Amino acid sequence: MVVDESAWARPSAALRPYVAHYAGWRQVGVPSVTHRGLPSPYLTLVLTLDDPLVVRAHPDRRQTPGRYDALVGGLHLTPALIAHGGRQSGVQVAVHPLGCRALFGLPAGELAGLDLELADVLGALSAEEVRERLRAAPHWPGRFAALDAALLALARRAAAEVHPDVIHAFGRLLATGGNLPVRELAGEVGWSPRHLTDRFRVETGLGLKEAARVVRFDRARRRLTPRTRLADLAADAGYYDQAHLNREFRAMAGCSPSRWLADEFTFVQDRPGRRDEDGSHG
Repeated sequence: MVVDESAWARPSAALRPYVAHYAGWRQVGVPSVTHRGLPSPYLTLVLTLDDPLVVRAHPDRRQTPGRYDALVGGLHLTPALIAHGGRQSGVQVAVHPLGCRALFGLPAGELAGLDLELADVLGALSAEEVRERLRAAPHWPGRFAALDAALLALARRAAAEVHPDVIHAFGRLLATGGNLPVRELAGEVGWSPRHLTDRFRVETGLGLKEAARVVRFDRARRRLTPRTRLADLAADAGYYDQAHLNREFRAMAGCSPSRWLADEFTFVQDRPGRRDEDGSHG
């Protein structure tokens, strides 16, 4: 029997400063593949419901491959390679980098380029409690409600530690699709480009130019479908030309746009359709 189901939801209003959305999936009997975990403006939290997540290669290739019951991954510029053996289920949470302090008690900059067991961040008991709440729920709405409750319990209301100008800068990058010059952005908050970049990197793990690249790439790949003309997509997303778009895909996805479409367009966690919420991401 083949099972291939997915669900999507936004978190409760109280969590939206910290979390962009949830994506749930359950697959049984589907073909085995290697999935690319691509750069995104959000941290990745994956909570498995049965078999562990198998990471064959991390964005930081110095990390050894591993198996994870619950994974939290920082912002990165190159893809992770994830083995999908034909059976997998879980929930992926898009965590806002500036909500990392509130949920996990540390700035996202400390997780940059890393994939860690959630237990290493929260402690084993807290991480397993979150997974148990999910597994006890009978359906996707119940799982998302359980996740709301668990994440609200984690929230330490530490978001005030993030400087308002860093919050402004991140919001502007999302709203403009990564197409705002750093000097102009720094001028909006009255800081030098270097100082703003340094403060931004501490909180997110990326510099402003790197974050702008990720936002632009993420928006482009979520708009990519088999019917998309790449030249039009490049122009709409703010790339110089189609060649520029191709170079960024090879750098951040490890392949061309057409190869990514052929390999992953039907993968449940990357199906386009909910684009541009919160300014850019879906």
